[in-house]
Amino acid sequence: MKLAISGTYSSGKTTTSIALSRLTGIPRTYAKTMREILPALLPGRRLEDCGIPELLQLGMVRYAERAVHESHLPDGFISDGSSLHEWVYGRTRVAVGLHPGTRQDGDGFRSETERAFFAQVIDAMGAVMRRHALQTYDAFAHLPIEFPLAADGHRPVSEEFRAKSDRLLLDTLRQAGMPVYIIGGSLPDRLNALVRTFDLPTVMPVERAIGLAHAEMSRLDTSDEMTRQRTAAAPAPEGRK
Repeated sequence: MKLAISGTYSSGKTTTSIALSRLTGIPRTYAKTMREILPALLPGRRLEDCGIPELLQLGMVRYAERAVHESHLPDGFISDGSSLHEWVYGRTRVAVGLHPGTRQDGDGFRSETERAFFAQVIDAMGAVMRRHALQTYDAFAHLPIEFPLAADGHRPVSEEFRAKSDRLLLDTLRQAGMPVYIIGGSLPDRLNALVRTFDLPTVMPVERAIGLAHAEMSRLDTSDEMTRQRTAAAPAPEGRK
């Protein structure tokens, strides 16, 4: 089965998808965040400094990376997010602003003409991404907003952005006729519901899968793009070159 774990920022997609992969033995796939991509794609730039061309670049890289990873797993996977998310996040920026959650003056658009052009380009990209979603995923498990926005500096969004993108995700999935199921509750509740809803196999107890997921989450690098770039540029310690 090719199952997409859907939901907006801080809905628990990553923890849930890691735990579900451990629980079922089905491989997990994902795309790097924009902050992870930035140091290699646009050295020296902060996400908050990126304009429309750079944001489009980042969205295209994320989509391409996701599609390539999925193509290597023809027998099925659990996806942290989906190709549809790239379009939804871009489309929500049209309404909320290029950099929601920052203290910048204005919404980042120089004129309504520029906003309209950005919307046209995003929708053209979105047609491709929706096509990919329809052809690739068997079903979507949508995680509703149940937790506060994580204050780790890694999520350049606001609560308004989360609410709007969550509604757009669900509306788009339903309009496209994609099988979508709302899966909420605690992590154990979610995992049990996912296994039951999609008739998934299990290879270990739920509690062990959760423990492994939390251990993996603790190792994730959530530093910002500038810290990543400084770390990458730092000389290797003696004996580790």
